[in-house]
Amino acid sequence: MIRIGPSRVLAAPSKQSLHSTLQTWQRYRQSHTCSKELTAKSYHPNLRLISPSRICHLIAPRSPFKPQLIRAISTNPNPISPSRGPFYRFFYRLFAYTGGFILVAGGFVLGFFIYDASTYREDLSYTDIPVATEALYPRKGGPKNLPIADALVDDDDSPENTRSKHKPKLVVLGSGWGSVALLKQLKPEDYHITVVSPVNYFLFTPMLPSATVGTLELRSLVEPIRRIVQRVKGHFLRAEAVDVEFSERLLEVAQTDANGEKRHFYLPYDKLVIGVGSTTNPHGVSGLENCYFLKDIEDARKIRNKILENLEHACLPTTIDDERKRLLSFVVCGGGPTGVEFAAELFDLLNEDLGRSFPKILRNEISVHVIQSRGHILNTYDEALSRYAEERFAHDQVEVLTNSRVKEVRPDKILFTQKNEQDETVTKELPMGFCLWSTGVSQTDFCKRLASKIPTQTNRHALETDTHLRLNGAPLGSVYAIGDCSTVQNNIADHLVTFLRSLALERHKDPEQMRITFKEWRAVAQKVKKRFPQARDHLRRLDKLFEQYDKDKSGTLDFGELRELLIQIDNKLTSLPATAQRAHQQGHYLGRKFNKLVQAAPGMAANEMSYGDLDDAVYKAFEYKHLGNLAYIGNSAVFDINGLSFSGGLLAVYLWRSVYFAQSVSFRTRVLLAMDWSKRAMFGRGEF
Repeated sequence: MIRIGPSRVLAAPSKQSLHSTLQTWQRYRQSHTCSKELTAKSYHPNLRLISPSRICHLIAPRSPFKPQLIRAISTNPNPISPSRGPFYRFFYRLFAYTGGFILVAGGFVLGFFIYDASTYREDLSYTDIPVATEALYPRKGGPKNLPIADALVDDDDSPENTRSKHKPKLVVLGSGWGSVALLKQLKPEDYHITVVSPVNYFLFTPMLPSATVGTLELRSLVEPIRRIVQRVKGHFLRAEAVDVEFSERLLEVAQTDANGEKRHFYLPYDKLVIGVGSTTNPHGVSGLENCYFLKDIEDARKIRNKILENLEHACLPTTIDDERKRLLSFVVCGGGPTGVEFAAELFDLLNEDLGRSFPKILRNEISVHVIQSRGHILNTYDEALSRYAEERFAHDQVEVLTNSRVKEVRPDKILFTQKNEQDETVTKELPMGFCLWSTGVSQTDFCKRLASKIPTQTNRHALETDTHLRLNGAPLGSVYAIGDCSTVQNNIADHLVTFLRSLALERHKDPEQMRITFKEWRAVAQKVKKRFPQARDHLRRLDKLFEQYDKDKSGTLDFGELRELLIQIDNKLTSLPATAQRAHQQGHYLGRKFNKLVQAAPGMAANEMSYGDLDDAVYKAFEYKHLGNLAYIGNSAVFDINGLSFSGGLLAVYLWRSVYFAQSVSFRTRVLLAMDWSKRAMFGRGEF
């Protein structure tokens, strides 16, 4: 046996193998020469007769008969490499990986500092900007002889702004979900866009309860509205809408100047979109000045400060036991999503973060109460989810008081009525140091003022619109309303004459005297579906409806029978929910329709179509699609999506976060949300 290379050991060759090798060697000698002395014995690596000190280097061209490797062959034993133990290999790899990580991390840090240095500017960036005279010195007019802002000071800031200043004027009131969805759908330079809002940011309202206890920072929930407006080359005015002059298409706006005085002026419009939201519904309860609300970022800041203030006062040695319990009694009036999520976030704060830095006695004396007027909290969700939320709160020692109505809110306690086991109404009182009022929505003063000017506006809770989201009673196609401030009016039966008029004119008959067949009923149903998309689910079996309301079994429906049928369908249609997803869908719908109107404008101008129902001719009616509900209930979450209801623990919480993370308005807010959730896990909640 001989050794070849470092590890390979070959057996002694046979006679037949040696004979074959000698023949191959002879053929090779006839055609090639070798730089060194080669013998038949040294050619074959398995020959034992090779000299121990002799080394043969085989250098040959490519051939099927020739070796392709250069190898030194020797019978001397291989040198033994020094053995390296496991500790050596471990530390070698550790230092190698650590060095690589330091190099990569250092590269990222260096790159960040280079980018950060590029964001600073030393040169002066201002230049001469042309400003229209009418923007600096606006003319006066209108019913109140106020300045009219026909032009704005930033109309010529860029070539795009200059091109759009002569386009139709689109004024958007509010900076909420509906307004932002509208702005994101509009194409730049199609309209001269002006957004009017008393706040200069968009607020991600579904996550607002998390900001009240420090789970999320306030800045993570807001996006500057000017950044969104800039994408469509629009303009923003931080002001408040006061009134609308429909006949002259003027919006009255009030703005507080540097001296604290209100300045009023008019803003002309061709299209006006009202998305001012709503305010909290007081339900006639007295003492709401002792409550806190949760509608905007300032409310969240006040609630956070109040919670921290109560905790600090409860730690003082001069605070008696009863007063401490009162300060640590937190009451939530309203069992909807906002109230339930706030109660859950508050419990998480008290249970997870309070013991880190506050006396442990506070945790034992804290109490959280939810007062709900209905039989269950989250009553708009599936009943199984409502019961799961109640069981979860019972496990977390959050008291849920159902079938209870608040009677009065005093500085130190709440008076409420509740039915006992004998179905008798009794009045109870609950000491409290903090009260959140979250019991539905109501109209703003601006919407009430508009409704009082239009006789057809009879709804006391919201502005009524048609299915194209146009404000009822306003000039057709000029004023729209979206979001919480509006409701879509159905009134299918009231439009019955309109649906039958086309058929009656063909027969030269009075619509009230006409009888329709099943074929004509199908045509009427198609028109109802087109005009009122929400009625589609109730018009699936037209044959059964026709048979049910054909009382005289004549095979036709008269005016009275058809009216009764449509009234029943109208009664089944419910108002759209006052949620962010409804406002978002309406804003998205209006944006797409406005784009269609711009595209169709040249054709309508060529055909002299400047009046009539242009919205209906260009785009379909609005159809709301409910995507579902979800709520956070304290280290768990519930989902009610398209009839599929489920709930769970932390996995459901991560899914709940993922949904809102995806719906966040910008990349900036997504990064901030991820950072806040990480900081909560590592360092706790904010100042607590």
